Amino acid sequence: MSDPVSSARPIIAGTRIGHIHLKVADLDRALGFYRGVLGFELMQRYGDQAAFIAAGGYHHHIGLNTWESKGGHPPPPGTTGLFHTAILYPTRAALADALQRLIDAGIALDGASDHGVSEALYLRDPDQNGVELYWDRSEDKLPRNADGSLAMFTRRLDLQDLLKQRESA
Repeated sequence: MSDPVSSARPIIAGTRIGHIHLKVADLDRALGFYRGVLGFELMQRYGDQAAFIAAGGYHHHIGLNTWESKGGHPPPPGTTGLFHTAILYPTRAALADALQRLIDAGIALDGASDHGVSEALYLRDPDQNGVELYWDRSEDKLPRNADGSLAMFTRRLDLQDLLKQRESA
């Protein structure tokens, strides 16, 4: 039998991940974070069971629901599941604004990294779901090896420098 990984055809270019649905214990608490702190807009709400939120008027980027999780607890460490949700910001200044929102809300970061191709903030939502807030560098700014391949890395992100970007925007 052939190796299914080595014989797989690549997925078509232009394919992207559209939206996510998160199981939450308390819908209002989750909305307090995603709307109140991060600034997503409420597009639709179904009582205390579900809400759909987005940026820029899209039908929904994030679905929040309590269908299987109302009053529940996060999964224990060492179990499978979603590592984090990654939210892409269009510019470094927009990421800086997100950092300021987190600071203003007293939300601690789990980490902050410069990956060469992107800069990222890592944190947890009220249900302990991992959240990555990031922006991508433009193609002409990506670090490259001598052969032209990507030269990604992980270095500490200078948060004070990031915040200065917000001030100059």
